[in-house]
Amino acid sequence: MAKDSILADLGAKGADGGAAHELTEAVRHYRINRAPVSLADHDPADTGPFSTRDRALARALLRAHTAWLTGRQRALAAQRQWAVLLVLQGRDAAGKDSLIRHVTSGMNPQGCDVTSFEVPNEEELRHDFLWRYHRHLPTQGKVGVFNRSHYEEVLVVRVHQEHLRSQHLHPSLIGPDVWDHRLRDIVAFEDYLTRNGTAIVKIFLNVSKEEQKERFLGRLRDPAKHFKFSPSDIRDREHWDAYTEAYEAALGATSTPHAPWYVVPADRKWYARLAVASILVHAIAELDLERPAPLLADPETLQAARAALEDA
Repeated sequence: MAKDSILADLGAKGADGGAAHELTEAVRHYRINRAPVSLADHDPADTGPFSTRDRALARALLRAHTAWLTGRQRALAAQRQWAVLLVLQGRDAAGKDSLIRHVTSGMNPQGCDVTSFEVPNEEELRHDFLWRYHRHLPTQGKVGVFNRSHYEEVLVVRVHQEHLRSQHLHPSLIGPDVWDHRLRDIVAFEDYLTRNGTAIVKIFLNVSKEEQKERFLGRLRDPAKHFKFSPSDIRDREHWDAYTEAYEAALGATSTPHAPWYVVPADRKWYARLAVASILVHAIAELDLERPAPLLADPETLQAARAALEDA
């Protein structure tokens, strides 16, 4: 689907055409097209073409994008030839959970599966490192969202290498090149998925260290949010630079034409949600989904069925 057609569709759903166009141009720059990657080149506080005074406009745009996604999800389910996988990665308090709620708010839950990956259990540790993720991939006709993903195996496991030792690998398999091997395995895995009909959109929510601190403090000050806080959140802040290096290595090695990464600024949640919705809209539009023709297209057959029901 051409960009002009997408913008026209969004306009029909109430979006400001000029603002939607500016947003489309802005998110193009978040795509990682080459290595090496330096997160210092990506401003977590960026809000694209909008300022804080434009939040009402941004909310209206988000509604238009989610309405568009609702319609395309129906076509995706009807056609049953493609699956869509949205991969969300980000540091603690980057806003992954709330983003999922907002971006998928108009989707039919029967056709959208969200999987949050926690610490692997013993069964998962006894399999290859991609096994537990493969089990939760969306089937044809569905949208899948990974809240954290297979990239944890080259991020948290790389920073905290005691996790690697818990995966029951022979010592000969845990050498200095294990991370390069895993990154190549991930590229091959995603290439395999796209060749089998899964469109992959990968988002890194780029939150600043200062904004993360404020969000942690907000959780600690509000008893209703205490459940979101874990002591490990503070421990991981001590490894901020190590995580940065791990993310930069992963983003640079695994952003490919068939499964690109987008580094989305996440200090302003309202903008991050809109940016991800825009990226997802354009990725799904590339599938050029159309509703399949009815199986009973013969007018005489349809008329006979209708008459039989009306006369019953």
